[in-house]
Amino acid sequence: GDGAAPPSLAAESAECVGRGSPVPLHLAFAVPDHPWVDSADGADVRIAMTVGAMGAGEGRLLTVTDEREGGGDGLEVITAERGGVIHADLTIGANVSSSKQLLANSGLSSMGFMLAGSGFIVAPEEAARLESNAPIKPYRNGRDLTDRPRGVLLIDLFGHTAEEVRARWPATYQWVLERVKPERDHNNRPRLREQWWIFAEPRKTLRAALFGLDRYIATVETAKHRCFQFLDASIAPDHKLIAIAIDDAFALGVFSSRVHGLWALAAGGWLGVGNDPVYNKSRCFETFPFPAATPEQQTRIRELAEQIDAHRKRQQALHAELTLTGMYNVLEKLKVSLPMTAKERAIHEMGLVSVLKSLHDELDAAVLAAYGWNDAPSDEAILERLVALNAERAAEEAAGQVRWLRPAFQHPEQPQPTQAEMGLSRPTHSAPSAAKKGGTSPSPPPATKQRLPWPNTLPEQVAAVARVLAETRAPLAEADLAARFTGKGPWKKRLPQLLDTLVALGRARMLEDGRWMG
Repeated sequence: GDGAAPPSLAAESAECVGRGSPVPLHLAFAVPDHPWVDSADGADVRIAMTVGAMGAGEGRLLTVTDEREGGGDGLEVITAERGGVIHADLTIGANVSSSKQLLANSGLSSMGFMLAGSGFIVAPEEAARLESNAPIKPYRNGRDLTDRPRGVLLIDLFGHTAEEVRARWPATYQWVLERVKPERDHNNRPRLREQWWIFAEPRKTLRAALFGLDRYIATVETAKHRCFQFLDASIAPDHKLIAIAIDDAFALGVFSSRVHGLWALAAGGWLGVGNDPVYNKSRCFETFPFPAATPEQQTRIRELAEQIDAHRKRQQALHAELTLTGMYNVLEKLKVSLPMTAKERAIHEMGLVSVLKSLHDELDAAVLAAYGWNDAPSDEAILERLVALNAERAAEEAAGQVRWLRPAFQHPEQPQPTQAEMGLSRPTHSAPSAAKKGGTSPSPPPATKQRLPWPNTLPEQVAAVARVLAETRAPLAEADLAARFTGKGPWKKRLPQLLDTLVALGRARMLEDGRWMG
């Protein structure tokens, strides 16, 4: 293999030895991350090593500072030693592993779609041969973000039955039938065999969280550099991306700061021969306490975050060979004033990396100011303060005060875009319909003679369509549904998109004859 479990797992296993025992244990010795090379079987992995001892106490922590090619098959490993209480995540100092998940951050982050079928991915020229209104969208994986986008698209049939797909998009149905179903027929999971046209993990909660947003924040789960960026809401994320359903550049700025970068490194894991950091959303994001910034501080952080995101995208658009990894490799050299190779100097010029560095420096200062930490704290001090702030926020939440990141979406009493705000909850009563009275009309008359005004905002439009479908209790053709509303402009063109959204949210389905039900 080319990787190992995060070192924290080994430490937690060591910690578990003492659980339930009348005699406490402590870690007397630990190496959190060490290379393991075995030429006999080709193993090239990372391991953690621990030694437990009875009672409470301090221990010796060895960290690898350098790895060099040895004379034989192994590596020469240089370590540094530190003494103190060794925490469950095999660190000394700030006890990041003790941090609690916060309600304030809940329900917003998710891994992207897991496909279990490469046939869902299509090139633009292949998609051009399928229906123009088929649910096909841009698709990004980790390499698309760190390197260059491949430009591929994704067929996303979530929310539709196979019969619906065949009736509405026959060419798309045949494409998936021929390229996905044969692979799924041999899958060990019954659901994947039976629902062969649907992704293995379609992420219903992510779809609901992204609804109504024009963009969201994404980061690559395992990457050398922890970069966050905005993606257009039309882009489908791969399961190796962590998608965060927030469109506010203030959040992007905090994520992109030194403060969050330190927390992500300390709270996350490591993977692969390259020993790249892993962004575990449960530990890196859901435990992270955001600053209680003033409106002025939020505005400044937003401005800098937008500039950083725009700068990188602009320079990449100008230079086809420019990558995020390349830019941040050079930025790291600039931070420590190391000499650059000719290739790195070229990247520096194409990416205007000194400009990027100055923006990050200003962002780091702005985020520290938002926390009230203007004393140039060390990395260790920042982590200790974040641990303390996490405990403070957890205590606040236990007392009923939650600092929601997206209160309109997350707040239990005023959820958006679901239930009360969007009107997607099932009504407790509905107007009588032709179907209830025994009629056979495929398109029953409106529950009221008055046509409804077409709402102005997207959430209101979805709510109105969902309400009509739910109250009618009988199939409606798209034209009959449109006849329930009155409005100006080309509002009817949005109906197919709104219906697809309701399908994704589980609030609508299309019958074989093309009519719709709630």
